[in-house]
Amino acid sequence: MGKGEGPPDRAAGAAERLAFHEVDAERWPDMKRLFESRGGPKACWCMAWRARGEETRRRDGASRKAAMARRVAAGVPVGILGYLDGEPVAWCSIAPRSTYRRLTDDPGPDEGVWSLVCFFVVRRLRGQGITRRLLEAAVEHARARGARVVEAYPVDPDSPSYRFMGFLPTFLAAGLREVGTAGSRRHVVRLHL
Repeated sequence: MGKGEGPPDRAAGAAERLAFHEVDAERWPDMKRLFESRGGPKACWCMAWRARGEETRRRDGASRKAAMARRVAAGVPVGILGYLDGEPVAWCSIAPRSTYRRLTDDPGPDEGVWSLVCFFVVRRLRGQGITRRLLEAAVEHARARGARVVEAYPVDPDSPSYRFMGFLPTFLAAGLREVGTAGSRRHVVRLHL
């Protein structure tokens, strides 16, 4: 540091400094750390669209955490984490559409389709373009894993619900195209890889 300079601002340019890694058994402790942090999604554990059978009746955080842990331990793709200076600070749920419950009224065949259903960014880093970077990394991750299509279900920026699924303008700016709707608020967007 030069004379008169303070410590570097950890948030400055955070979006460009992120590193991304798939959640697997080795990264599970990092996912737990992020989800259990203050303001983290520890109530849902990103199981809203994944729960099946008995899991749908168990809506408490501990049950949902256990359900996610089982998937990760079994090697089921669940998503990616974004790291800033080695610390997990962001999450994106990106996985084969077949690993989720039905997301649209007319989804078509699942083969080769990966669905992006959730974003989470720690509060101190929101509004800095991290969702855009997560989306880019999620698309590249899906492509590397053999996806032919990435599908997502964002909402309008003024939507009172489903905001965790991202906002439509972010997806359109990234090259995804609207192909329909799901329910009364969610848009269905796709990118052919």
